[in-house]
Amino acid sequence: MLDDEPLFGNRTCYFLTSADPVLQRGGMIIPHRHVTAPFELTEAEWSDTIALLAQAKTHLDAHMPDGYTLGWNVGRVGGQTVDHAHLHIIARFADEPLAGQGLRHHLKQPINRRPGR
Repeated sequence: MLDDEPLFGNRTCYFLTSADPVLQRGGMIIPHRHVTAPFELTEAEWSDTIALLAQAKTHLDAHMPDGYTLGWNVGRVGGQTVDHAHLHIIARFADEPLAGQGLRHHLKQPINRRPGR
């Protein structure tokens, strides 16, 4: 769940904050131009994404997180449920039940082994 209005932005992308109580603090950087994957971003869009990432971190640092998880989901198998590229920025806290478990944690579980591998 995201707030409706962008918190801030620049010429090619914008930052929305998360209102999801489970994520607690975080948001996403979304390009204005409709692309389905970060592989389609232009140099200008990458540059603006990096600039917004720094601005988002400064904004989220006010909540005093102990770390961050950043990530893109690409394609249905990769977890993408919205066909518009967006970079997740998730503030992480030491008192979370899953603290210390990053993006790859669930992928490395034995249950995720491909058949015959």
